[in-house]
Amino acid sequence: METTLRSVLSFLNLAELGIGTAIGFTLYKPIFDKDYKEINKIIALLGVLYKRIGYFIFGIGFIVSLFFPLIFDDVPFSLPLIYFVFYALLTSTLLSYFVNYHISLLGADQKGYIIQQYFQTFNIIRIGLQVIVALYLKNFYLYITLELVFSILYSLLVRHKIKKEYPWLIINSAEKAEIIKEYPDILKKIKQVFFHKMSSFVKNGTDNLLIYALINLQSVTFFGNYQLIFVKLGGLVKMSFAGTGSAVGNLIAENDEKNIKKVLWELIAVQFFIAGFFSITIYHLMDSFILLWLGEKYILSQSILLLMIANFFLNEINSPIERFKNAYGLYADTWAAAAEAIINLGVSLLFGSIYGIAGIMLGTLVSMFFMVILWKPYFLYKHGFNKSVWLYWKGLTPMIVVFCASALLVTWISSFFNYDKDNLNLWNWAVYAFQITVTALVIYGVLLFFLIPGFRVFCLRIKSLIIKKLVK
Repeated sequence: METTLRSVLSFLNLAELGIGTAIGFTLYKPIFDKDYKEINKIIALLGVLYKRIGYFIFGIGFIVSLFFPLIFDDVPFSLPLIYFVFYALLTSTLLSYFVNYHISLLGADQKGYIIQQYFQTFNIIRIGLQVIVALYLKNFYLYITLELVFSILYSLLVRHKIKKEYPWLIINSAEKAEIIKEYPDILKKIKQVFFHKMSSFVKNGTDNLLIYALINLQSVTFFGNYQLIFVKLGGLVKMSFAGTGSAVGNLIAENDEKNIKKVLWELIAVQFFIAGFFSITIYHLMDSFILLWLGEKYILSQSILLLMIANFFLNEINSPIERFKNAYGLYADTWAAAAEAIINLGVSLLFGSIYGIAGIMLGTLVSMFFMVILWKPYFLYKHGFNKSVWLYWKGLTPMIVVFCASALLVTWISSFFNYDKDNLNLWNWAVYAFQITVTALVIYGVLLFFLIPGFRVFCLRIKSLIIKKLVK
């Protein structure tokens, strides 16, 4: 039920239209030039737009909630609980539109780390308290209340930190709607980004809704258990690279072609390592983890797991291309975003009705392969770098070969591990997980280090940074 409501809110958040992305791109140059007056005007514009969107989301959310008796007529939860969960989550969402929209400035200025530690601390405390409530009090109202309370506290903290970091920033600007007319280019970018946001939602936000519509609510739960692992891993990776988007934006503003190429291939190599490492370990450990955690009936088929891993892998290796594409402000390929959404929905609906969850996952994979993996690098190289995309595939091919070879080697070596699947317990799973993790880390890491220059340069830089820290 909570997963379905979050999917509804994800759909409502499409009203954001990609404003944050377009504003972030617009902030790179004035930040580089230290043009405080222009930064204040852009943030004021962001505030005007976000407040309008916030009111719109609340209105649409209210209308959608009127149909909950029909939407949730066959679920074992009471309507008061469903409404409480929805409006608590809706309030948490609206905070980013009315209270802490200034956070965009921290991200564009490569200072997202300032509040990341607080975000993670709040998250850990909240999750810990929610686990206690779920296990001992079994009170879902209190469980959701904790989420709302921590969202409010985090928003207030963000506002305080931004005031402290940027004393010259006008927090409560007096600018009115007329400021929108001063930035026609931003409005054009917002319209273009909207199509990409729509495509991203279809790719990431409709799976639960399609599973609910084509199969049943129980399948949403089974799928959600697996999806939770991928979402958390993806969030962890995203957090690790949180500052790179703005760093790339500033790099583009400097217009140093040699440095741009160097940073691009380092990011691609590192992201390839992370994507490959997690993909290999998840393949070997996911089913046994679900078995220990929830029980045998919650294990999905091997084909579904492989499709989920493939989607995760493709999404992660494309991240550097997406960062550079955003930094150049390349959003004009709206047809590609529309095509990706149509392919995703079309394939998911067709094969989902035949093969269930696997068919829905196939829709995501097919659309990502054609529009994300093939098209986006071409678009970036042609309109951003003004070079042939074959340079990209020439550099990427050795990484693909290394990943495939590593996956096969780890699978072969794992067959020699003393692992009793029939008498599974936490201890022998932990031992097996340690063996798989170390094996994947060593084989994949070593092969990338010796065969991929970008990964080797990154590792050597990390080594020198560590040595400097230790010397100090």
